[in-house]
Amino acid sequence: MKSSEPVCKKKLSKEEVVTFRQAVIKDYYFQMYYDDLPVWGFIGKVEKDSKNDPSQARYLLFNEVRFEVLYNNDRVIEISVQASPETAVDITEDKEVDVEFSYSASWRQTNTPFEARMERYSKSSSLPHHLEIHWFSIINSCVTVLLLTGFLATILMRVLKNDFVKYSHDEESAEDQEETGWKYIHGDVFRYPKHKSLLAAVLGSGTQLLTLTIFIFILALVGVFYPYNRGALFTALVLIYAFTSGIAGYTATSFYCQLEGTNWVRNLLLTGCLFCGPLFLTFCFLNTVAIVYSATAALPFGTILVILLIWMLVTSPLLVLGGIAGKNSKAEFQAPVRTTKYPREIPPLPWYRGTLTQMVMAGFLPFSAIYIELYYIFASVWGHRIYTIYSILFIVFIILIIVTAFITVALTYFQLAAEDHEWWWRAVLCGGSTGIFIYGYCLYYYYARSDMSGFMQTSFFFGYMACICYGFFLMLGTVGFRASLLFVRHIYRSIKCE
Repeated sequence: MKSSEPVCKKKLSKEEVVTFRQAVIKDYYFQMYYDDLPVWGFIGKVEKDSKNDPSQARYLLFNEVRFEVLYNNDRVIEISVQASPETAVDITEDKEVDVEFSYSASWRQTNTPFEARMERYSKSSSLPHHLEIHWFSIINSCVTVLLLTGFLATILMRVLKNDFVKYSHDEESAEDQEETGWKYIHGDVFRYPKHKSLLAAVLGSGTQLLTLTIFIFILALVGVFYPYNRGALFTALVLIYAFTSGIAGYTATSFYCQLEGTNWVRNLLLTGCLFCGPLFLTFCFLNTVAIVYSATAALPFGTILVILLIWMLVTSPLLVLGGIAGKNSKAEFQAPVRTTKYPREIPPLPWYRGTLTQMVMAGFLPFSAIYIELYYIFASVWGHRIYTIYSILFIVFIILIIVTAFITVALTYFQLAAEDHEWWWRAVLCGGSTGIFIYGYCLYYYYARSDMSGFMQTSFFFGYMACICYGFFLMLGTVGFRASLLFVRHIYRSIKCE
């Protein structure tokens, strides 16, 4: 047992008293770590003599905290903290106050093994009422997937079957009969799109981010990350991103060369900067803001230097090696039908077949499958909740991928049936539109669910969430495009085109 130990003496000015009083009113609390275990407590309390008269309230600032540490041999198992209301300082009036801050500590032995010390924190997100909401989210998402999958399978299979029968009859009977629908544009459907270097870079970055996400989930499911040790998660993100950059280089350059691109070096540079560029610029701005505000969120120069060295010595070389391997792969684009010399004119389309309308339709369904789980993730990342149910989160992620693929395939079919052969970029935009919906949810969360305020908190929240949603756009856009490409190849391989 360690008796009360003075830490410092401080004379609070009137302005500081007002600041502390506002913090007590808003239920501010401190959070610190001891041997990687989080501990938190309120900085003060409000004593109300009358419930109806707030002017009678007394505002107390806690100036002494008592730590209780449970240990097993030489290992810390649990830590808790309690404020001492007996010595609390009255800060009700706007006047200078002398405060002496102190602490005391006590140690008790326990039989709890070191391996089980995090269970106390893990259980908080596994409480029955939380689990019910999570499982409701899963069931809601699964029902969405089943309904969507069943609907699309029924519609597409029936429509495609009728198309195949119709086209086979056309081939057997009237040779000169005019073709209609998606077969009519068979000579244009595999015409290479505009900005193919950018498209290849999107696919490369999206594939890398998808791989990164799967690796993070694997590490989380095997128990590498534990509550409140966010440093391990951020370290894993930086390292895995660095080591998977070869995937981005190979995917982008290989696809770019399949599309008969010639300037593969520029394509490789574009791939390397497509996600890292905006992320780096955002980080520089937000870190500068944190330094100006003297916030602990500012990364020290040494850490920034290490990240830059990783980027220069690992990320860039692997990106180049992946690009060289992709260039030398000599793979050809697998087009089951020949492309005509001149493109057909796209007929006028109604407003609901426009790109923006299709993006709204494509983004809403995947978002509806994950929005319940989004609140818990936001509360964990930007609040102080604990999130440890990684298995449920992984199931939701798989559902998100499936729904994105199915809805993009459906919209691609309807686009081709309307004789619109420019489906390449539309598939990317429709697949990635869920990222825009997630950013829209950020606005709702900020104004309706969070108590964030001030320039620094606002810029950090919207800045880093913009980068995350941009990453989702690239990743899901890649999923949508790959699914659409498989589908388009399949249906045109199944018919005989002249």
